Amino acid sequence: MSITSLPTHRVRANSRLSLTRVRAWLVACAVRPEARLWLVIQLAILHAVLWTFILINLKAAQDVHMDVAEAYGWGQKFLWGYGKHPPLSGWVAGLWFSAFPAADWATYALAMATVGVGMVICWLVALRVVDARRAFLVVVMVALYPIFNFKGFKYNPDLLQLVTLPLLVLAYLNAFEKRSWQSGVLLGLAGALALMTKYWVLTMIGAIGLAALIHPERMRFLLSPAPWVAIVTMALAMIPHIVWLAEAHFVPLTYAGDTYSLQDKSQVHQLVAGYLLHNFGLLALPVALAGLAMALVPPWLTLLVRAPARIVTRAWRRGANSGVNVSQALNVWIIQIVVAFGPPLGALVFSIYMKTDWGISLFFLVPLALVAIPTLRVQSASLFNIAAIWLVLSVATLIASPWIAAREMTANAGNTATYGARSELARELTQAWHARFASRWAVVAGTMETIQPMVFYSADHPSPFTPNEAWASGLTSLDDVKRYGFIGVVDASDERLPKFEKWISETAPNAERIVMTTRRFTHGKPGPSMSWNVYIVPPGK
Repeated sequence: MSITSLPTHRVRANSRLSLTRVRAWLVACAVRPEARLWLVIQLAILHAVLWTFILINLKAAQDVHMDVAEAYGWGQKFLWGYGKHPPLSGWVAGLWFSAFPAADWATYALAMATVGVGMVICWLVALRVVDARRAFLVVVMVALYPIFNFKGFKYNPDLLQLVTLPLLVLAYLNAFEKRSWQSGVLLGLAGALALMTKYWVLTMIGAIGLAALIHPERMRFLLSPAPWVAIVTMALAMIPHIVWLAEAHFVPLTYAGDTYSLQDKSQVHQLVAGYLLHNFGLLALPVALAGLAMALVPPWLTLLVRAPARIVTRAWRRGANSGVNVSQALNVWIIQIVVAFGPPLGALVFSIYMKTDWGISLFFLVPLALVAIPTLRVQSASLFNIAAIWLVLSVATLIASPWIAAREMTANAGNTATYGARSELARELTQAWHARFASRWAVVAGTMETIQPMVFYSADHPSPFTPNEAWASGLTSLDDVKRYGFIGVVDASDERLPKFEKWISETAPNAERIVMTTRRFTHGKPGPSMSWNVYIVPPGK
């Protein structure tokens, strides 16, 4: 060996030593009781920050999604319900935007803060089922699940379920283990919190109920006070919302029935197939990357050359596994199977329009369900591998995000739903109102898709009013519309325009009528042009 080769050899040895130390530190932090919670919290915070910046770049040429603007509008007034949905998502948005401005970046930060909290709760759920090593693998798999990153860009009731449903499962596992009245109270409150997010959580509540009835240890649980105290607690906690439902003539249920009922069986079959393919496709990514992380455990390179099959088979071994609480794992398996296949089967039986987004909240237990398989052996090195995979992919996406956004805009330049300049319209309408009346613009009327961005982007944040929808948010009334005046706005190409014109003619026949055109330029590139029919009605005298 030459003298000049010695420094290079020493550098390589030091690099390997440093990598070994980092790997050992990560594993130690992941399993030590005094350090593991802080490690997961730091992971969730870093994940939320990285993906907030990624989303800011990816969505630079777009306005916020209508669902986000709608939640912002709900948060302007704390009610017990908002027409289509229970109130929790509106309350959370109201609290968030009392601290942060109504800006695009704040909505992406809210979405990522939501999934970050969900990640931590998923880890706490995992600790009830598996040891700390496996629980860390689970939480990084959750971080790699697209719902918890780029697919989770829009804050809405579906996304908030990634907090309330893991919390519900955690409360159930706790009650199943402790079987005390105190754990029953917590389970009941968690159930009420979930129901206050979206009625869709009844699928998860039903799955938990089935798990409690099917589990071999069911009698120990059912004969304890926990389930019965939980039912009473949840019923009591829901009373204010039930009263609101009755006063609102059960409009949210009417909305669901009117919107998602289908007669075309072939369309139902297509939607169900699309739902399953979409959600299983999303799950394939974290599962595949976890498999890669376990395959790359040393001496993977030697095995690749000498015995390739061993790279996969060495992770599986029969026999007892102290790292898995099989009783609680059985609960998780039952719950996940029920929520994975129950809704699609229900859609087929009852001819329901099955949206792919309904799966957002129903598959977060899949990583845990897989990692809890007792014959799966998780080596310490796989924790470092999957964390490194998550970090590399996140940083690479951050670096590539401006290029991805530009490419997407070029490919979809004429897509008005995505790139239409609604925020510009909101600012122009605000100026038009101030120029005419020198007062705050209080009410905007029109179709839901059009007016929600006005609520968010206008400096006056007017209350929304949807005259031709039975499930209005309840934030304003027809009396308010007449008292404060309003601006009506509808996309000129919207097929609902004649119906809105009729309402304008009946409500404000003397409204000032204007046609406005908006277009956004991003980095010098033009977006699609949109025309709007605008109706300005002065405040009542």
